[in-house]
Amino acid sequence: MASPITLRLDPEIRRKVAQIARRKGTTTSKVLREAITTWVDREESALSAYEQIKDLIGSVHGGDPHRSTDMGKKFTQLLKARRNQS
Repeated sequence: MASPITLRLDPEIRRKVAQIARRKGTTTSKVLREAITTWVDREESALSAYEQIKDLIGSVHGGDPHRSTDMGKKFTQLLKARRNQS
């Protein structure tokens, strides 16, 4: 069950929140709950790239381990081959 919390807002922000609530046909409390939930979700997902994929590292095997070697030369060869096909 939700529990009450005291939140101090400056008059301008409070007016804007009330205006949004009226426009959406809901309560100020619901607008603030939605805003806080969105912020919490965003902050929780603000993990580093490593933290987001650390459980995947080392879990994929296969493919050419040297696929990035001489990629510029391979790309040039590919473009030349395509040009010759035309």
